[in-house]
Amino acid sequence: MGSSVSTPVQTSNTPNQQAASPPSGCPMREGKGCPMKEATSDSSCESKAHTVPAHQERAYEYVECPVTGAGAKNKENLDPSNLMPPPNQMPAPDQPFALSTVREESSIPRADSEKKWVYPSEQMFWNAMLRKGWRWKDEDISQKDMYNIIKIHNQNNEQAWKEILKWEALHAHECPCGPSLVRFGGKAREYSPRARIRSWMGYELPFDRHDWIINRCGTEVRYVIDYYDGGEVNKDYQFTVLDVRPAFDSFSAVWDRMKVAWWRWTS
Repeated sequence: MGSSVSTPVQTSNTPNQQAASPPSGCPMREGKGCPMKEATSDSSCESKAHTVPAHQERAYEYVECPVTGAGAKNKENLDPSNLMPPPNQMPAPDQPFALSTVREESSIPRADSEKKWVYPSEQMFWNAMLRKGWRWKDEDISQKDMYNIIKIHNQNNEQAWKEILKWEALHAHECPCGPSLVRFGGKAREYSPRARIRSWMGYELPFDRHDWIINRCGTEVRYVIDYYDGGEVNKDYQFTVLDVRPAFDSFSAVWDRMKVAWWRWTS
C-alpha cells in the first residue's frame, strides 16, 4: 500500500499484464497450471504440509460466499471432532463486544496449492493481539475500530504483493506462471540495514517490517518490506508507505537492485 521507494521502473512486463493474459509459453492459457509448481507439489506430501500454516488449513470455511454468505451467517463452522469452533475464532474472556469470524480471500497465491492465502478474521486478529500482550482495557477501542484494522491490514498485504510482482516482472522469462508466497514473518524490532541508514540521515524508522519468502518457479526468494506511516487513512484504507525489495541473499537479487537503482537515476 502507498508508494514503494524502491519500486522497479521501465520493465516490459507488468504484474497486471501477467495476471490478465499469461504469456503464450505459460500452460495457464490452456488451464493446465504451471508445470514448475506441479512438479514442486507432486514431489512429496510432506513438503506441502510444511508450507501450509495451521491457520490456513480450514481458512476457506470462513470465507463468505457472495451468494450464500448471507444465509450462512447464523451457522457456526464447527470442528466435527469436538463440535467446537477452532480456538483462534473463539471470543476471548472478558471481550467487550462480539467480533466477526468471516475471513477474506487474498489475491496472493499460496505455494504448493491451487488456493490463495486467506486473511484473518476480526476475532482472530483480536486474539493474536492478546497473545502478544495487548490488553483492550488499556485502549479505547470499538467494533468499528477492529473492522478498520482488518481492512488496513489486508490492504497493506495486497499492496506489498503488488510491489513484489513488479520486481518479479524482471524474471517473467524464467517464471512465466508467476510467483507464489511460501511463508512470511514479522520482524518489527529488527530494523533492516536500509532502514537504519535512512534513520541516520534523519528519516523516520519504519513502524513494522516483514520478510516474505516467495517461490519463483522452484527457487525461494526473500523480500524485505519496511512499513512507514503515510499519514491519514484514506477511503480505501490506505495510509502506509511501503519499501519493498529483494534481500541481498543472492547475486540475482543484487543484480536486480543494481539495475533498478540505475534506472531510477537515469530516468
